[in-house]
Amino acid sequence: MKKEITIYDIAADVGLSPTTVSRALSNHPRVKDVTRNKILHAAKTLGYQSNIFASSLRKRKSNSIGVIVPKLNSAFQSAVLAGMEKTATQAGYNLIISQSMESLDKEISNTSIMFNSRVDGLLVSKAGTTDNIEHFRPFFQKNIPVLFFDRVPENNHCTGVVINNTQAIYDATAHLIKQGCKRIVHVLGNLQINVYADRLKGYKYALMDHGFVFDPANIITNELDEDSGERIVEKITQMKPMPDGLLISNDTSAASCLMALKKKGISVPEDIAIVGFNNDLISRMVEPNLSTVHYPSYHMGEVAMKNLINHLDDEHQEILQKTNTITLRSGLIIRESSLRKP
Repeated sequence: MKKEITIYDIAADVGLSPTTVSRALSNHPRVKDVTRNKILHAAKTLGYQSNIFASSLRKRKSNSIGVIVPKLNSAFQSAVLAGMEKTATQAGYNLIISQSMESLDKEISNTSIMFNSRVDGLLVSKAGTTDNIEHFRPFFQKNIPVLFFDRVPENNHCTGVVINNTQAIYDATAHLIKQGCKRIVHVLGNLQINVYADRLKGYKYALMDHGFVFDPANIITNELDEDSGERIVEKITQMKPMPDGLLISNDTSAASCLMALKKKGISVPEDIAIVGFNNDLISRMVEPNLSTVHYPSYHMGEVAMKNLINHLDDEHQEILQKTNTITLRSGLIIRESSLRKP
């Protein structure tokens, strides 16, 4: 195994003291630019690697923030992470990102790795099977801030960054009713996840306020992925009578349904009007364009990261304790998939 290069090797190469080398590598202001550049060049040539872990032990700060998401192959989560990355980089922090794959066991493992990696703070969108947050206790005991976003646990003392999912689906359901839809099917993911449970509430409230009776048969829980369209369409075409409105909690799945309906010769929006959720790129690429709920994913990432970093600043130690929920603005975007002609 090749010997690891140390500051002593660099010092011997450039003919300076190890202390001067250490200061130059730490960007100390007392080291002249000429000397610093000479040392940095030697470090690069020799293949020196900074021991970040040891440095974090000395400083008691790693300048890294952990992020745990349910799945990385999600347009929504990708946009959230982009917002986080931009904000973290501007503040001098690095991200350590992992995915739980919707598994509580994997989330527990990821949480343990983040803790042992000495992250300064943690941002989490919880897995679908997470029913308690006991595995975050080591963070709480060490006063390491934990902030949840999108999927947040109930009855916790951490800040959560969310949208009003109940109001968002209420507005979408009301829109379909105004377009003349009488039988609206709502497709959502695992109802153990708070975002879907809240959306179901909004759907029920909208039906009730417009004089409709809620029918459990019009609720479909399904994996909301790009292959879900065939499965969902198979179910709704067997309903008697067939629904004339379709409300889906994910644009990818909504686009998949739209294509599956067109294959069967079912017209959108004439035979069945569709509204998706998230305002992903796919919503503007299918024909007709999908009506959808704008979910400010990139902004959510920015807001979540800014609040966590502010809390890491000594001047803002009370922020996370004073604000338990941050609710971002969402909104219905009406396009051709749900807009029926009079």
